[in-house]
Amino acid sequence: MRDDEPGAQGPDSGDAPRPAGPPRRQPLPEAAPAPAVEPPPEDGPASAELTGRQRLVKGLWPPRVTRAQLTVAVLLFVLGLGLAIQVRSTNDTGALRGARQDDLVRILDELDDRTERLEDEKQRLEDQRTELENSSDQAEEARRQTVEKERQLGILAGNVAATGPGITVTVQDAGGTVRADMLLDAVQELRAAGAEAIQVNDVRVVAGTYLSDGSGGVNVDGNKITRPYRFKVIGNPQDLEPALNIPGGVVQTLEKEQATVVVTREEKIVVDALRPAEQPDYARSSNE
Repeated sequence: MRDDEPGAQGPDSGDAPRPAGPPRRQPLPEAAPAPAVEPPPEDGPASAELTGRQRLVKGLWPPRVTRAQLTVAVLLFVLGLGLAIQVRSTNDTGALRGARQDDLVRILDELDDRTERLEDEKQRLEDQRTELENSSDQAEEARRQTVEKERQLGILAGNVAATGPGITVTVQDAGGTVRADMLLDAVQELRAAGAEAIQVNDVRVVAGTYLSDGSGGVNVDGNKITRPYRFKVIGNPQDLEPALNIPGGVVQTLEKEQATVVVTREEKIVVDALRPAEQPDYARSSNE
């Protein structure tokens, strides 16, 4: 059929379908511009955080100490110092931690006995003062007390023989390991336990007695004494013997040196070693 014949449809005819072509691409919508980020205002969170730090630093420095805080600090310091001293004192008593219960009880009894002796001495002196104040014949009472005091001082000075209950201590030192300081510890311990008269071998021990090491033995006030060492001590045996046998005391120290120590209680001890009375060269009574 030709194109000019009736009924023929031309290319421009609205009824003829058009061939499908490639789909047309629609234009993309323009992207919206990103909103501009504005800096936070000066009173924003960052500014608030910075202000908080500044306030914290300002609150801490310079420090402000109130009177109450200063008082609490001083009290805490004193408390800590007291605890430190208490701990140190507790450590100093470590030598008694390994002691048996019987030994601890004996030590406490010894302390109680010493306290009782001091109280008795105090009461005796007060009674003497009362007698002097109330005696009708004060001159005679004063003379009697003077004689008694002279006798007591003579015993202490070693010018007068003494007798009474006490103990004997014998130290066997076969190896020669006992030194003068160990015997001096024994003398000091006996004095602390209430010994009123002490004699070592043939030498009277007085307030000014000194001990030193010598060849083949120990020197007491310059007098050589040889082994075995024998102590004769007048005093309360119930106080003297426990004082030597306390844990870590004289007996244990000597036994560590391979010495043998024998302590014996006696009803009667005679201390008869005398020291000559020496007249002082310069000292005079203040009543002269």
